[in-house]
Amino acid sequence: MEAAVGYLVDRCRAFSFHGHRLDLNFRVSITEALANAVVYGNGNDPDRTVLVDVTLESERVVIVVSDEGEGFDPSQIPDPTLPENLQRSGGRGLFLIRSLMDEMQYNDRGNSLSMVLRRESPPGPAKGAN
Repeated sequence: MEAAVGYLVDRCRAFSFHGHRLDLNFRVSITEALANAVVYGNGNDPDRTVLVDVTLESERVVIVVSDEGEGFDPSQIPDPTLPENLQRSGGRGLFLIRSLMDEMQYNDRGNSLSMVLRRESPPGPAKGAN
């Protein structure tokens, strides 16, 4: 999985999409999405595939991760930040993705996750600089 994530990061860099958000937000989110697709979506079945589609646009990168599983209802995943769920392991990956990406949406079936990460704005002139 690390090799696949590294490849995707390298492809984004090759198209001038780089910075902290790529190195952290993209890397963590795509790793979580892939792990969820393999483990939960495909049930660790080596005969099932996970498809990854990455579209680089001028101001954003769109990533879609799809598995061959039955899908699920993401609204049924408990919020891991609520006190009663702090000791539960479920939902933390989705929480991370939701926190790190600019947009996140599952298809109706719940077996395909679309994520959007916008390009970092270039640093502007320092305040008070002339």
